[in-house]
Amino acid sequence: MTASERFLEASAPIWDGYNRHPFVRGIADGTLDIEKFKFYMVQDYLYLIDYIKVFSIGAAKAEDLGTVRLLAEYTQQISGSEMQIHRDYMARLGIDLDEAERTPVSLDNLSYTSYMIRAAYEGGAAETMAAVLACALSYEVIAKRIVEEFPGAAEHPFYGEWIRGYADDGYHEANLILIEAMDRLAEGASEAQLRRLTDIFVKCSLYEAAFWDMAWEMRP
Repeated sequence: MTASERFLEASAPIWDGYNRHPFVRGIADGTLDIEKFKFYMVQDYLYLIDYIKVFSIGAAKAEDLGTVRLLAEYTQQISGSEMQIHRDYMARLGIDLDEAERTPVSLDNLSYTSYMIRAAYEGGAAETMAAVLACALSYEVIAKRIVEEFPGAAEHPFYGEWIRGYADDGYHEANLILIEAMDRLAEGASEAQLRRLTDIFVKCSLYEAAFWDMAWEMRP
């Protein structure tokens, strides 16, 4: 069993709940209150700013040039294509970027990103990868399950763009690269190290669930 397979097996009960969450189901069937989505979009934009920092810490701590390049490239990819989805939505919602960046970070959001940053600082490239992987992979799984369960959801005039972005083949290919890197970095790891990496991934999966709760309840 590879490290990534171990992570997914350990977190399966958590991930099974993502698509049953009322926020996610609201995106899927198009009934989500726009104000809730607006709150989520700003908080997720703020989250991505710190998410990029986690990749940067991992790049600084990586021990081989290939991993340095990979993590550095992802900072560019996230700040470009993924954050562009947010910028486009915020433009449609009438949210100014400067206004978004001045918005207070939700406590749940801050707790999540602080945990990832700590995991990256205290560990190395493997711990960084375990921390960022839950977010990257879960969004793909959520979007693809939406497409399977709600035919036509990807064509919704408002939420369709979000679904298409994370169900996209290009996003999948980028995730495969992260998975391969994670498994490579975990090669030869002791059982204690694998337990630590799995714990990071599971905790980040729990934080993902809490993020949906935060968005649904619009918790400050």
